[in-house]
Amino acid sequence: MLRALLLENVHPVAAQNLRDAGIDVVTRPGALDEAELIESLADFQILGIRSKTTVTRKVLESVPGLQAVGTFSIGTNQIDLEAAAAHGVAVFNAPYSNTRSVVELAISEIIALTRRLTVRDKALHDGVWDKTADGSHEVRGRTLGIIGYGNIGSQLSVLAENLGMRVVFYDTAEKLALGNAHRVETVEELLAQADAVTIHVDGRPGNAGLFGADLFAGMKPGAIFLNLSRGFVVDVEALRENILSGHLGGAAVDVFPTEPKKRGDEFTSPLRGLPNVILTPHVGGSTEEAQEAIGEFVSKKVRDFVATGSTTLSVNLPNLQLAHTGVGRIMLLHRNVPGVLARVNQVFADHGANIEAQMLATRGEIGYVVTDISDVTQRGASAKLQAMDSTIRLRIRDAFERPEFPPGPAAG
Repeated sequence: MLRALLLENVHPVAAQNLRDAGIDVVTRPGALDEAELIESLADFQILGIRSKTTVTRKVLESVPGLQAVGTFSIGTNQIDLEAAAAHGVAVFNAPYSNTRSVVELAISEIIALTRRLTVRDKALHDGVWDKTADGSHEVRGRTLGIIGYGNIGSQLSVLAENLGMRVVFYDTAEKLALGNAHRVETVEELLAQADAVTIHVDGRPGNAGLFGADLFAGMKPGAIFLNLSRGFVVDVEALRENILSGHLGGAAVDVFPTEPKKRGDEFTSPLRGLPNVILTPHVGGSTEEAQEAIGEFVSKKVRDFVATGSTTLSVNLPNLQLAHTGVGRIMLLHRNVPGVLARVNQVFADHGANIEAQMLATRGEIGYVVTDISDVTQRGASAKLQAMDSTIRLRIRDAFERPEFPPGPAAG
């Protein structure tokens, strides 16, 4: 029986979907560090994580039986995707499932900061009746600047316009502007116009330190700033200085360069205690609706991969889905070198195998071929495929039995 280890309070629907597929599931509430992960994964073929557990090359090299990693989040920067592909480990994420939840949080924080609700709230909790309109504004008619116009940025754009805001955005890729949003050519052009600036970029290494002291200096006096993307893209010390100096009117931060491993751990940050600053513990996608949707999406992608070899929407392997014909299935991940498919089919021909269906896809240095075969007249084909120097991982599904997926040879 295949076994799955789910960490970091993944939604229960994920465990149920995997159990319904005949997979043994173990859940644990917190994240694991590298050594803990290596020790814990010895008897598991599937790993489920969120954002706090890092899957390094060492982990992948130390756990040859691992077949799939589901990250129940948008980001995948916590996983060495290249190493995972080289070891035949499929990685799946949830690129869309929590988009609405993040957008709603951003909208609520833009309104709260623009109305200075944090300051009014604190005054009342301190026993002071501070009724005033000073520094409080409507968002209608104000300009929102969005850095990163992907799934989240573009949907935020639409909702912000519905509130009467003007939207400008910057993205390094060509993106279709929705509604009346206006694309600008530089970040500096965006900052010069925006009353509120929000970042929605991905976790690629090139985005580290994206927003520092120079860009904060380019923001309009009194503007507000939001980061609901990645903690390492913003210089938090520079943000602190701009809040204390009064250059910025407020900020909302949901992600941090260093975050505690589990709920209840101590949190430290230079941003604590600052006026009109909202700090949230990486909860942009943490609504019950989003977590259930993520649990459904990722668990079903992992289930389909181990059951049928489908890699649709895998973030690191060639994407392929072959309709099942009801006969035996051979799934071969291999190095993308010339002649592999010809050698594979010659092995099948030598063993009297009739090919019912076949599909090949490649992605960079990795190739993936799935073949449904019948009428095998002699054994030994799988041993020859496994022995090919281009093979990364070979998996076989018998037509009449629950699938068994032996690990392939370690990738060099």
